[in-house]
Amino acid sequence: MRYMVVVEQGAEGFGAYVPDLPGCVAAGESRDEVLSLIREAIELHIEAMREDGEPLPAPSSSGEYVDVGAA
Repeated sequence: MRYMVVVEQGAEGFGAYVPDLPGCVAAGESRDEVLSLIREAIELHIEAMREDGEPLPAPSSSGEYVDVGAA
């Protein structure tokens, strides 16, 4: 499966979350670190859902960039 991950840079590092898997989040000091951690978090999240007998949501989120004029 291929899930979309949102990565955000904050004052202290990076955060990531998966819109299709509520509660699946990670934080790290670098973009590379947070991507590695969110990959692991996704695998653990899916494993826990399977163990609990929950249905796995199909990946359905997508992302786009939108150009806008200066405000």
